[in-house]
Amino acid sequence: MAEAYDHIIVGGGSAGCAAAHRLVMDGGARVLMLEGGHSHRHPLLDMPPGVFKLLKNGSKFFTTHKTVPQPQLDGRVQEIPQGNVLGGGSSVNGQAYVRGRPSDYDDWQEILRGNNDSVDWSWEAVLPHFRRMEGNQTFNNDLHGCNGPLIVSEPGQINEMARWFVQALQAQGEPFNPDFNGTSQRGVGFFQFTYQKGQRCSAAYAFIAPIMDDPRFTLKLQARVQKLLIEQGRAVGVIYSDASGTHEARCEGEVLMSAGALITPKLLMHSGIGPADHLREHGIDVIADHPGVGQNLQDHPDVSIVARANGPYGYYGQDRGWNMIRNGLQFKLFGTGPITTTGLEAACFVNPDAPDAPPTHEAYCIPILYLDDDTLKRIGEGPGVSIQIVLLKPESRGEVRLASADPGAMPAISPNFLSKEADMKAMIRGLRYFRETLETQPMAGKLSEIVAPDPTAFTDEALAAHCRKVVKTNFHPAGTAKMGADGDPMAVLDARLRVRGIEGLRVCDMSAVPEIPAGNTNAPAMMLGDRCADMVLGRL
Repeated sequence: MAEAYDHIIVGGGSAGCAAAHRLVMDGGARVLMLEGGHSHRHPLLDMPPGVFKLLKNGSKFFTTHKTVPQPQLDGRVQEIPQGNVLGGGSSVNGQAYVRGRPSDYDDWQEILRGNNDSVDWSWEAVLPHFRRMEGNQTFNNDLHGCNGPLIVSEPGQINEMARWFVQALQAQGEPFNPDFNGTSQRGVGFFQFTYQKGQRCSAAYAFIAPIMDDPRFTLKLQARVQKLLIEQGRAVGVIYSDASGTHEARCEGEVLMSAGALITPKLLMHSGIGPADHLREHGIDVIADHPGVGQNLQDHPDVSIVARANGPYGYYGQDRGWNMIRNGLQFKLFGTGPITTTGLEAACFVNPDAPDAPPTHEAYCIPILYLDDDTLKRIGEGPGVSIQIVLLKPESRGEVRLASADPGAMPAISPNFLSKEADMKAMIRGLRYFRETLETQPMAGKLSEIVAPDPTAFTDEALAAHCRKVVKTNFHPAGTAKMGADGDPMAVLDARLRVRGIEGLRVCDMSAVPEIPAGNTNAPAMMLGDRCADMVLGRL
């Protein structure tokens, strides 16, 4: 006998957790959440740097997608780890709290203006959702809230290398910015994070913990949805499997997709919603021909420039031997020290070509030699610093396709990084700009050499080769089931996050965005979930 609920949320990621909280707490709805991964309660997930140890060593808390070979990267097959855990990316990310900039959302509003049944997506419209969720430990003003369940706080510790990075950027002419979510994104400073005193505040902790004992909320972990149930043009439930077998769950209200920008389009396609020819190739009956499902894949490409330190600076060796024991004791006894930080403390948003124009690059200062194992073996370990350079508005677009008709098979993913000439040129410009940072005091006095890319071969050709070799995901896939205007044939969703042509079905994760925001995507994902719940409840 099928279970019955008001609403079903497919995927317990950041957006889904925020949506569940609102539907249950404010709407009094009976909600079933189906999450394919594991519980978020694990000591290495809770402490800021622990997740990087899990990621490096491999963990059940990640699903590692492998891309199809990328011809523009000399045939490289890339890896894209995604959270396999309640809370999704918020449980396994670097915890930086970044919303993007107001123009991101104003641009969405322009894109969506052609909807007959529209809803405002401008910055003024989405800001109340950010403020309502936010429990900021520093700011309480027109842009920030301090009473929400999502704790946002200052870094638990700031490494000296991070401070030198901030000072060097100021010497290059960038202003110090105390709040990347404030009146201006431009400048250099320190992130705020979704943690407090070393304790991660994921979407699972912020939004699910308060409703875990509510009888209206049902959570099933390690429950993988195989397909949606669609009857007479309406989504009425799902088929999912767990350790006990295959099950059917039905709802009287709506199904909300929150499985992430790689899995949400896969599930839509397995359910007969997607490009008709592609579905027929895999023997899937077409319910709704949506050529945009799986298209428009966007991510922030990431390339590093790395330098060796001339002294014992940064976090090298802090995760081993006596240092590890001492740091662990300091964290347990006093809640201080290196374990209270992800190591990702300092960052900047800059435009190397037009400093006063909107930033084109985001960069993180990581106080270690952040290189692949083979390169580290070749050059030798030791203290150092890595500047991760990220393109905020890449022009390149990729896709997610089905690799098989088997619902258990991984999708075929092609992120297509740096396939547009403009993206490659921008990344090369970023490498040159941040080489200047490394050669600017006070950083210059603390470094002995640049180890990647080769500082003796800083030609455009050599830098392009470096980019092709090392470019990777910044873990921000988005856009694969986008909202759009009524006349856009690639728009899977209308402005109310509803799948066109199917009743009772919405997408509330980062798949829904028409263009990727200029910054880390966890905060926007939670905003989408909160906003979607308001739509389901008829409040928007």
